[in-house]
Amino acid sequence: MSRRGNCLDNAPMESFFGHFEDEVDYKEAENLAELHTLVVEYMNHYNHTRKQWTLNKMTPATYRSHLIAA
Repeated sequence: MSRRGNCLDNAPMESFFGHFEDEVDYKEAENLAELHTLVVEYMNHYNHTRKQWTLNKMTPATYRSHLIAA
């Protein structure tokens, strides 16, 4: 949760959930286990295969490795 009056704290999570809602058909999950599987699969996709414009067209995992190595 962000501090009161500070919307910038939530910006990364709001962005992630916006992409999640657009790219995953989560309403088709019939139970909590299926929903959990969808979330885990999407998080793996988001972090390891989905390239992002703001990260110099790298995946978040690649960008993090790039920063650590520098």
